[in-house]
Amino acid sequence: MSRHGGVPTVVPLPAGSPGQLALPLAGRDGGTGPAGAPARAEPLRGAVHLPGWLDPATQRHLAEQFRLWARPPAGLRHPRVPTGQVMSVQSVCLGWHWRPYAYSRTADDTDGAPVKPLPADLAELARAAVAAAYRSDSPAACSYAPDAAIVNLYAPGARLGLHQDGEEPSAAPVVTFSLGDTCRFRFAGVDRRTGPFTDIDLASGDLLVFGGPSRLVFHGVPKVYDATGPIGLGLPPGRLSITVRETGLG
Repeated sequence: MSRHGGVPTVVPLPAGSPGQLALPLAGRDGGTGPAGAPARAEPLRGAVHLPGWLDPATQRHLAEQFRLWARPPAGLRHPRVPTGQVMSVQSVCLGWHWRPYAYSRTADDTDGAPVKPLPADLAELARAAVAAAYRSDSPAACSYAPDAAIVNLYAPGARLGLHQDGEEPSAAPVVTFSLGDTCRFRFAGVDRRTGPFTDIDLASGDLLVFGGPSRLVFHGVPKVYDATGPIGLGLPPGRLSITVRETGLG
C-alpha cells in the first residue's frame, strides 16, 4: 500500500481469445448505432446515450493510449475512499488528479508526481461528443472546455457504487466513452441514491453524456458482463471507461 493511501497497480496483458466472445471490432459507424440499435436514446432528461458512437479505429487508439497513461509516474491505482475502503476499480487521471473527493495537480494518493496532461485529441473527441448529444449549436456544446479525465479499468468483479460527480465547480456535461466489456449503468436521482432506478447497458464504443437537469444525478456501475467485449482492442479483461469533464477549477 502506498503511504498516501492509494494502491498502485499495473495493467494486465491484453485479453486473449479463451473465454472472450468472438465479437469483431466492426459494424459500428460513428453515431448511427449498431444494427438493430437506436441511434440516440435519452433515458433521463439531459442524459443522452449514443450506441456505437466510437468507430473501431478510435476504440483501438484509446485502448493503446490507456496503456501509456497507466504507467507511472502518476499511474494506475486503486483509489482509497476516506473511510479506508479501497475501490475495486483501478483509476488513472489526466489533466487533474482526482482522489475521493478532491482534485489536485499531483497524484497525492500515490507517488505525488504531476498528473499527465489531458491529450488534445481526447479533449477534441469530448467536444465532438457533447455536440453530437446536444447539437453543435447548443449552449452546452459551444462553451464546453474539458480539462480533466478519469479513466477507470473495471477488471472482472469490479463495480462502482452510486455517487455524484459533484467535486467540479463547473456545471458542464460529463462525457463517458465505454470500451471493452458491456456494463450495466445505473441512474438513481439528483437528490437520492435509492430506487426507482433507470438502467442502461453500455457496450464497447458507446457514448454517454449527462448534463443539464441530470448533471448531478447519482449513478454507478453495479455489474460488468464478463467476456462480452470485442476482440482486438488490446485491453485486459473487463471494461474501460474514459470520463471527460470540465472542472471549472482554472
